[in-house]
Amino acid sequence: MTNKLAISLACGPYDRTRAILDGRVGIEGCEVAASGLEPEEMFFRAYRYQDFDVTELSLSTHMLTTARGDSPFVGVPAFLSRLFRHSGIYIRSDRGIKAPADLKGKTIGLPEYQQTANVWIRGMLSDEYGVKASDIRWRSGGLEQPGRTERTPIKLPPEIDCKPIASDATLSQLLERGELDGVIGPRAPSCFTRGTANIARLFPDYRRAEEEYFRKTRLFPIMHIVGIRKALAERHPWLPANVYAAFVKAKELGVADLNQLGRLSVSLPWAVSELHRTKDLMGEDYWSYGVTRNRPEIEAVTRYLVEQGLASRRLTPEEIFAPSTLEGTKV
Repeated sequence: MTNKLAISLACGPYDRTRAILDGRVGIEGCEVAASGLEPEEMFFRAYRYQDFDVTELSLSTHMLTTARGDSPFVGVPAFLSRLFRHSGIYIRSDRGIKAPADLKGKTIGLPEYQQTANVWIRGMLSDEYGVKASDIRWRSGGLEQPGRTERTPIKLPPEIDCKPIASDATLSQLLERGELDGVIGPRAPSCFTRGTANIARLFPDYRRAEEEYFRKTRLFPIMHIVGIRKALAERHPWLPANVYAAFVKAKELGVADLNQLGRLSVSLPWAVSELHRTKDLMGEDYWSYGVTRNRPEIEAVTRYLVEQGLASRRLTPEEIFAPSTLEGTKV
C-alpha cells in the first residue's frame, strides 16, 4: 500500500525528459503514469479535455489563457522545448521575397495564430526587421491535414487579418499551388521537403542568422513549459516544486549524456563537439530552467502577445508560474 499521489503526466520524449519517462527520475511523493507524446496531441488533449495532471504546454497558450482568467493550469518554469525560429519561414521564391521586409502585404499561412513558434517568428520579424503582425495577411489551417483550428478560442483586433483556409485544404497544398506566398511554423511543409520548385526558406543559412540573432539579443526562445492542473496544485501545494525538481534533475542527466565521448548518446558523430560549440556561444547552462535566468525571454513573449493582438495586458512571472517554483532554495 502506498500513500503516494497517483498522477498522469505527458511530455515529449526528449533527452531532457527521458529519465522521467523511463522512471530513472521520479517526482517526490507521486506515483507517475507517464506518456511520451507529440506536442500537437498533448496540447489539444490538455486544453480540450484536460487529460493529464501534469503536461507539457505551449507557453503562449498558457499565457493568453492566464491573461483572460480561464487557464486550467498553473505553470512550472521547466522549459522543455526551446528553438530559434529563423528556420521556420518558408516562402514562394517567385514572389520577389528576398528579405524579411518583402513579407509586408503578403499572404502567409500558419497552423495556429497563437502557436508559440509563430508568436516568436512574428516578434522577431517586428523587432529585427520592422515587419508588424498587421503588415501581413494570415491564413490558418492544417499544415498537412485539413481542419486544424486554434486549440483555444482567440479574438483578434480588426487590424490583424487572420482567416481560416477552406476546411478541405492544407497549407502545404496552397503554398505549392501558389495560393499562399509563404508559410510559417515549427514543421516544414511537405512541398518543401519534397523539393518542389519555387519553395524555399527565407533564411537559407538559418543557423548563421540564428547565431547572429542570439549574439545581438541574448534570447534563446522558449516554446513549451510544464503545467499542472490548477485544482490539483491547490489541493497539494507541495506538488509544483517537486515537479520542477524532477524536470531539473532529468535535464541534468540528459545534458551529462551529451558530454559522453566514449559512447555517443545521439546518432551524430560530432555531438560532443557540437555541445562545446554551443556552450562557447551561449554559455555553460545554455538550456536553463527557472524564472531568474529566463526573465528576458518571458518578458519578450508577454510583450509579443499584446503587440500581436492575443492578449490585452502583459503578465508577470508571478501570474504565469506557481509561487513555489519562482525561486529555488540555496545551501
